[in-house]
Amino acid sequence: MKVGYYQFRPLFGKIRHNLNKVVKTLEDVNADLIVLPELAFTGYYFKDRQEVKSLAEDPDNSITIDSLSALCRDRNFHLVTGFAEKQKDKYFNSALLIGPKGIEHIYRKLHLFNEEKNWFDDGNIPLQINHIQDARIGIMVCFDWAFPEVTRVLALQNADIICHPSNLVLAYCQQTMLTRCLENKVYAITTNRFGFDKRPFGNLKFTGRSQIVAPGGTLIHRAQSQREELYIMEIDPALARDKSITALNEVLADRRPEYYSNLN
Repeated sequence: MKVGYYQFRPLFGKIRHNLNKVVKTLEDVNADLIVLPELAFTGYYFKDRQEVKSLAEDPDNSITIDSLSALCRDRNFHLVTGFAEKQKDKYFNSALLIGPKGIEHIYRKLHLFNEEKNWFDDGNIPLQINHIQDARIGIMVCFDWAFPEVTRVLALQNADIICHPSNLVLAYCQQTMLTRCLENKVYAITTNRFGFDKRPFGNLKFTGRSQIVAPGGTLIHRAQSQREELYIMEIDPALARDKSITALNEVLADRRPEYYSNLN
């Protein structure tokens, strides 16, 4: 299975520009699954909820989604992309799974980071697995990395690959995702953006360093911090189904959930 990411710098508020950049970059790509950054078309650093309202789109009535669906159909691949989602009077920091037939799943970020709590509504769709060919994929968004329960739930649902659109500003997520892949024996594709969102009220810098990590926590490839990169590689999703650590230990089978009641 050919998977990868596209790390780039979205321009804030320039939805059509960002969309055209993604489509042009991916129009000749040979892949099965590509992950884009969080909020890939709007940019990230909103002034307030009103600004989100002006840029968010209903996925069922969106030129952006129509164009991405056409791209997936023409190239016969799947995309996982961040998206500012409008649903009536609600606004979500979402990730969409789009395939040749259009949207297959919407995930709404469960753990909002810092000022996102002023801009977006809390995610309200349970974690779930989707299938691409024989691979089972789970989706999380950016700051979800800080909550190991997210990756663990997806692993317990038999995810092979975690798709992780991100706009990372802290320095330690990328390394933490190696641990998530070690403790759950899954692949993870973390796609970050780079550059700045330069706004009248302040600037926000993103760390880049998108990466693909193998089951067991092995870093396969990591992008540079401040450079655009499209990276595609071949993986075997079935390797994520071997959960053994030693001949007598497995990361999921050895769990003792009867002693974890305080997690609730």
